[in-house]
Amino acid sequence: MALRDTHVTLAHGGGGRAMRDLIEDVFTGVFDPPGMEDQARLAHAALAEPGARLAFTTDSFVVTPLEFPGGNIGHLAVCGTVNDLAVGGARPLWLSAAFVIEEGTEVALLRRIVAAMAGEADKAGVRIVTGDTKVVGRGAADGVFVTTAGVGIIPPGRELAASLLQPGDVAIVNGVLGDHGAAILAARGDLALSSGIRSDCAGLGHLMEAVIAAAPGTRAARDCTRGGLA
Repeated sequence: MALRDTHVTLAHGGGGRAMRDLIEDVFTGVFDPPGMEDQARLAHAALAEPGARLAFTTDSFVVTPLEFPGGNIGHLAVCGTVNDLAVGGARPLWLSAAFVIEEGTEVALLRRIVAAMAGEADKAGVRIVTGDTKVVGRGAADGVFVTTAGVGIIPPGRELAASLLQPGDVAIVNGVLGDHGAAILAARGDLALSSGIRSDCAGLGHLMEAVIAAAPGTRAARDCTRGGLA
């Protein structure tokens, strides 16, 4: 049955029919994970390649406002986790997504967040294969918190790490520094001016593969929207 509620209630976290309807309609109906179990069974030919290594990362995402010029918290969560894997030399493959939702959150907002996550995952060539949903009372969370974890595979012979950097190495920066942070500040009203700046947060998996193919001597990489250039 399609979810008819317009706002999330505590019943949606109670483990009953309301929770099932929320999860199936808003989350699994979009992410389409393999099977309907609490865990994902992962299989990929690259896992059996001699010398290949697993990469694993996790992060929690909180942002105010939840939607900002150029994206929303769902967009940020997928891109951030994909990028943590990619800049470490891994090819991102699978993500998990856990949500803490405040009572009273609009279901329409949740749908937009989930749609953004599904779209970014598709662009990055990854699958959201497992997750969790919790609902807390009003005032116990700032709307929606998202925690994601990502698994990827580092091909044999590939090594990217800041410890490999050497004096004289060239640092290449793409894009305009500060767009993401400025977009968030402007959306919060922390800047006393109007701005057309949009977040430039994007998945870097395909870009990193192109960089490594063009410059196999690349030693390290960083996502500047994840902590800044420093």
